[in-house]
Amino acid sequence: MSTSSDCKVVFTEEQEALVVQSWNIMKKNSADLGLKFFLKIFEIAPSAQKMFSFLKESNVPLQHNSKLKSHAMAVFMMTCESAVQLRKAGKVTVRETTLKKLGAVHLKFGVVDEHFEVTKFALLDTIKEAVGEIWSEEMKSAWGEAYDQLVASIKAEMKPSSY
Repeated sequence: MSTSSDCKVVFTEEQEALVVQSWNIMKKNSADLGLKFFLKIFEIAPSAQKMFSFLKESNVPLQHNSKLKSHAMAVFMMTCESAVQLRKAGKVTVRETTLKKLGAVHLKFGVVDEHFEVTKFALLDTIKEAVGEIWSEEMKSAWGEAYDQLVASIKAEMKPSSY
């Protein structure tokens, strides 16, 4: 069975329930989990650090960098909250920023498909560690789908500005 790329993938009630269940477990630790998430990204792809201006001039170890901590928590929370509301909203929505802004920032810093793949792997690995024994293939699939939809929405806005 093939699906066309313009076909909206449905996020099922079951997927939503798995995402909500795991987010409820992770929410209280979102600062620590956000940092773990970014440390995994940098472990897999050390060159990704160059994309963050606040890391370029810093001699502070990554795990103690306050700007990285706040950025990591914001990204982790935005990603998880976007996943939680995906079915209800019927589309990707993000708070405190716009998809247009996310697209522009990702374009500016040269984010490519490989970066999104590394980030997805790091996200799923972070969630798997955080939720422990309730992790399942179904939960992995639900989070993967939610992430893919968020990325598709960001990529749709990654266009050079026309002014």
